Amino acid sequence: MNLAKSINSVYETASEETLIHHSVYVKKLRPLLPSDAFEPNSSKLGILLINIGILLLGWGIAANLDRWPVYLLWLYLPLAVIMGNSIIVLLFSSHDLMHGSVQKKSRLTYPIAFLGLSMLFMPLTQWKNLHNLVHHNNTNSLADPDRNYLYQQPDTWGKWIQNLFVPSVEVNPLWLIVGMAGSWLVHNFRNLTSVLFFNDKSVDYVPAAFTVSPKDRLTIAFECVGILGIHASILFYLNFHPLKIALAYFLPIAIGHAGAMFYIYTNHMGCRMTDINDPLINSMSVRVPKIFDLLHLNFSYHTEHHIFPSINSDYYPMVQELLQIHYPGRLNLIDAGQAWRLLMSTPRHYQDEVTFTDSSGIMSVNCSIAEEYKNG
Repeated sequence: MNLAKSINSVYETASEETLIHHSVYVKKLRPLLPSDAFEPNSSKLGILLINIGILLLGWGIAANLDRWPVYLLWLYLPLAVIMGNSIIVLLFSSHDLMHGSVQKKSRLTYPIAFLGLSMLFMPLTQWKNLHNLVHHNNTNSLADPDRNYLYQQPDTWGKWIQNLFVPSVEVNPLWLIVGMAGSWLVHNFRNLTSVLFFNDKSVDYVPAAFTVSPKDRLTIAFECVGILGIHASILFYLNFHPLKIALAYFLPIAIGHAGAMFYIYTNHMGCRMTDINDPLINSMSVRVPKIFDLLHLNFSYHTEHHIFPSINSDYYPMVQELLQIHYPGRLNLIDAGQAWRLLMSTPRHYQDEVTFTDSSGIMSVNCSIAEEYKNG
């Protein structure tokens, strides 16, 4: 059976469960929310800039680490953790900025968001195309680059690395640790090379290839040069000193990317695929301690974000309450720890729209296992 027929078979075996299109939720809930919820919240811009400042401060202190006594170097570790958290916040605040919930479009939007995403090695124009346009309009469908691979897709290097790195019943704990720090870079590299080298939907080493305009393709290439220039400047400022680079560059980036991936893994990977964009079925929100919602701009409310991408994130809890009132029992909402156990207890390939399977195609687990967690 060729790939096209295999992909078509995904929907032939799908569940008959009624899906509700994203627009229906919007039409129902939009009148129930205050108008302030849809006004840009410029305070989030200050949060973004503060976290850029934290990174600059951390690198400034690190410039003198070679003068510190060896027995005092551990004192830098808490700052490295704070810097790692700042990288998480830069991703989430830039994410909100690009969705228009922080400020109305201005000449400052591009350079600020560019700086915010630079520590994630993410070209801004690629993010706009990949996340805002493709992912949000095709969430967890065959056309979504952020979904799990299909079992029927070719065993390419991209699929092999994802199977090696991501949380699943198959993953080796050591590779999972590597994957927590490196999966963002792999995901970014896959999509970036697909666009820059091919820009064709036939590319098979990504879950779902997407294309960009010739203008955006050129812009992405220039943005890559700019991002590499920023990182080279950081390394130059640290004098390419191994200790400084290890503590003030690699460690914060690893912590930041791992923290972001914890959220990103739970967003959709434990959910079924859908041919109709139903955020309550193809997305998941998680409960985290309130301090993390405060620090990370309510990113745990991911289903709510997919319904209203441009809403002020302070209002996500209100959206959640409305969903629970008007669509009781439908929302995928579970504790973060339970979400992680769900990912670790299931395989990571789609056998069909409603079934997970492992890399060998032997296991078969219904995606509705998430129901046991949210209703348990």
